[in-house]
Amino acid sequence: MTTGLLLSVIIVLMVAAFLYSRTRVVQLVAGDVKKLHSRPTYHGSFGALLIGLPLVVVMVFWMIAEPIYLNKVVHGQLPDTVNALTDSERGLIESQVRSIAEGLTLLDAPERRQVSAGLVDTRSLLAEKGVPLGSDVQRYMVTAADAYLERQGVSRTMRVGVLMLVALLAGFYLVRTLTPELRARNLVELAVRIALITASSIAILTTIGIVLSMMSETIRFFNMVPLSNFFLGTVWDPRFANVGSGTEVGQYGLIPLLWGTVLISLIALMVAVPIGLFAAIYMAEYASNRVRNTAKPLLEILAGIPTIVYGFFALVTVGPFFRDFGATLGLDVSARSALTAGVVMGIMIIPFISSLSDDIITSVPRAMREGSLGLGATKSETIRRVVFPAALPGIVGAILLAASRAIGETMIVVLAAGVAPNLTANPLEAVTTVTVKIVSQLTGDTEFTSPQTLVAFALGLTLFTMTLILNIYALYIVRKYREQYD
Repeated sequence: MTTGLLLSVIIVLMVAAFLYSRTRVVQLVAGDVKKLHSRPTYHGSFGALLIGLPLVVVMVFWMIAEPIYLNKVVHGQLPDTVNALTDSERGLIESQVRSIAEGLTLLDAPERRQVSAGLVDTRSLLAEKGVPLGSDVQRYMVTAADAYLERQGVSRTMRVGVLMLVALLAGFYLVRTLTPELRARNLVELAVRIALITASSIAILTTIGIVLSMMSETIRFFNMVPLSNFFLGTVWDPRFANVGSGTEVGQYGLIPLLWGTVLISLIALMVAVPIGLFAAIYMAEYASNRVRNTAKPLLEILAGIPTIVYGFFALVTVGPFFRDFGATLGLDVSARSALTAGVVMGIMIIPFISSLSDDIITSVPRAMREGSLGLGATKSETIRRVVFPAALPGIVGAILLAASRAIGETMIVVLAAGVAPNLTANPLEAVTTVTVKIVSQLTGDTEFTSPQTLVAFALGLTLFTMTLILNIYALYIVRKYREQYD
């Protein structure tokens, strides 16, 4: 029985338990629900949770444990020569075994017997079934695939049996427990509270996991490359060794990448913040409902355009325009430059500022506007001295969101600014960013034990720290002004 079908059965059992529990407690009090501690709906929810939660827990446990067990089965079927290979090489072979097992499920019984006996070309036969294999199929791979399927079948059968047993035990306990005095509401609300706490903890635990995973690989990188060479270096060249230094790790100066990230993000914010704020103020304070209902959705379309399209736009239109316009002024402007990437990125993040700022300005209490106008202030003075300061904390949050979006952008930078690190204050020259180098260092055939790959984790951790500091500073500003206007 497939996982999807089992989940459907669990949902049906939960619905049945809900209906049974709700009907049963009403029958126990002869229809007088006032004698119940909790409403019948809570009793029904209690029954559904009592049946569903144990089954879901068993399903999740099985989904985690089964692949681990089957991988050990495959590992035990491989010859010693294969087990002596590196983890990456052995992983490719184990993946090939799983692909063969998947293909064997598509064969009928005579074909499977021929494959197991080695009477046919397994690779060609499976390719006809739509399962292409990356390399030649060895006999030990077929043997391991047979063992994989056999143990998988046993595991699936045991899973159904365990789920049936758990469902019976939960149903028996439900029948014994279901009484008018049952505090079903308290139990259901406790379960909901635990679910909410768990959901809230997922984001925190995910962040902690990301930081720990990056930190462990970053420590490995700094065991190979000194901290000073990374944070104070002005040359980025991880491909070659330092000439005459006797080392083979290359040069990993962070400063050119960090400066490129800051330069492009500043240009983007210089474009997006004024346009976005002015658009938000106009739509919130001056535009009619007809204009607002038309202009705001059109402006928000910019947020739905894929970043690769913005990159093409920068590469084909904006970059050549700046190059030709600069030539008319006698300036040497590169078609791929920080200016091109920053302007296009600024256009992309305008909706983040305009839409959020518009909502924030609109949410400012109308009484503040009317009080200002009643004291004789003009509409412009009311916006500048009352509405805008009151909405400033939210506007800072919108700008922060736009800044974070700009710092993490990759595709626009690749197409509009290039991939060459360049420590320059001239926005008319090509630069690159931290995110671009993270992608470039993680693509290719380099092993994860080399500094050329591990440097991506150091870059990621640095970028994470930058964003964290930016968030903390913005939170300080928001709290300062919020205390003033609450």
